[in-house]
Amino acid sequence: MIPQAVPDPTLRSATIKAIERALAAATANGSLGAPADGSAAGITIEVSRPANADHGDLATNLAMKLARPLRRAPLEIAQSIAAELSREVAADPAATPIASVAVAPPGFINLHLADASLDGVIARILAEPASWGRVAAPKSRRINVEFVSANPTGPLTIGNARGAFVGDVLCRILEAGGHTVAREYYFNDSGAQIGKLGATVFALRTGAPVPEDGYHGEYTQALADELPEPVLASAQAPGADPAEVVGAWAAGAVRTGIEASLAHLGVHFDLWKSEGSLHTEGWVERAVERLRAGGYVFEQDGATWFRSTAFGDDKDRVILRSNGEPTYFASDIGYVTEKFSRGFEELIYIWGADHHGTVARVRNAAEAMGYDKEAVRMLLIAWVRFIVDGVEVSMSKRAGTFITLDQLLDEVGVDAARWFFASRGPTSGIDFDIELAKKQSSENPVYYVQYAHARIASILRRAAEAGLEPAASVGEAIGGSAEALLARQVARLPEVVEDAAALEESQGITAFATELATAFHAFYRDAKVVDPAEPERSRSRLALVSAAKITLANALALLGISAPESM
Repeated sequence: MIPQAVPDPTLRSATIKAIERALAAATANGSLGAPADGSAAGITIEVSRPANADHGDLATNLAMKLARPLRRAPLEIAQSIAAELSREVAADPAATPIASVAVAPPGFINLHLADASLDGVIARILAEPASWGRVAAPKSRRINVEFVSANPTGPLTIGNARGAFVGDVLCRILEAGGHTVAREYYFNDSGAQIGKLGATVFALRTGAPVPEDGYHGEYTQALADELPEPVLASAQAPGADPAEVVGAWAAGAVRTGIEASLAHLGVHFDLWKSEGSLHTEGWVERAVERLRAGGYVFEQDGATWFRSTAFGDDKDRVILRSNGEPTYFASDIGYVTEKFSRGFEELIYIWGADHHGTVARVRNAAEAMGYDKEAVRMLLIAWVRFIVDGVEVSMSKRAGTFITLDQLLDEVGVDAARWFFASRGPTSGIDFDIELAKKQSSENPVYYVQYAHARIASILRRAAEAGLEPAASVGEAIGGSAEALLARQVARLPEVVEDAAALEESQGITAFATELATAFHAFYRDAKVVDPAEPERSRSRLALVSAAKITLANALALLGISAPESM
């Protein structure tokens, strides 16, 4: 993982600062003017990369945004701002990352980055490789991300896989984006399903028929065979509930297997939170009292209700049933209270699309308890259809028909599976053809990117054998077209991370890694890197490819994917 280092500004953010200075100067000297009503005050300066690289490295549409409040043509506004940018470049080139400015109709300001600024980026990458790619968040937050949270009634299936991939990569991206993140697994160790699992395992161990509503997978027989004698004795003691006693043990055993499967995937959690602890530690009771104090609890038909309709819900929600038993919703609101008590500023839940109906009531309860509703967010991930031999796999723990996550990883590989999920938006439904993925593994984009990293490692080894080491920076050699194209691609990583953290999506990372690999392969085709006859040029180019190698490795690390030294 990329460590918690203090990042330097990105070239994009430094460019935005330069535009801010130019705008202020143009306003102050009267060449631009200012709206009397201050309507331009809230306008955000946006900088993006032009679709056509010939137009520049970066561009802004600020002039079009200012046209209405300033009541001037966008082209005139762009020319005024561009003039101030050009003055700063001429007066103090070291103060700005910009080398030249051009205006294009209807009012775009196109900017070319200075070679010196790119060389500075390469030097920084080589000096501090571990922190390269980290950015400072506009407002750093303490975020709790809860994901996977599958019931411990059976092995982790590929049906749970997408939540694991999405949650893990999101946490990595948020951390690189400057936030403090805690990974959490909500462990449902109570309720009817645990009792049914316990009844199943007890029946198998004692030779009794498995209950009709029990679990029928092969794993239940394995649990029965592993059931410790002391636990069996406790389950058979007078007055004991066998389903409850064996269910508690079985849930723990299943959890151990789930942890092992997640470790296989490269996913770890900072906390495994037990649903039962929310009740025993009084968090559910505290949450109900907070709602009651706000006047949002009422009694009806012997049950205790939350007045969710006061917040736009279509109906009120039961917290405690008429028999006094808490609902799952009661646990949900207790969990919100417990999480905020730990000092988190934002809660992110990664749920399956089938949890859509739960979102509003939980957020409404959070607001009713006095928390910021916008700080409680649910990311609903779309379903994945897993295909084997052209047929969709129907998965059910109860029926025992499922493919485990471990089986998927053994078949496809951890890196290929991670790339597959990371390269797609989490809210888009996808089909995962397992057999096709296996057949096409050698052509999978992740291997293309990994090969670029391994190829650079090989180049650096050959250079060392020839007595050539990378320079501390690229220097004047960056002025060459081959070097400049690769350097510009390398320098993008912090901006890509910044965008990924803001959007809370990972597909921008995979796209960037692919583009960087392509840029490297093109560079290597056109430029001789290891050339003992030209040692200085070789050392400069070795510096550049070393920076590209670091950038590829750090981008892959954000996805939890390995960066091999050889392939």
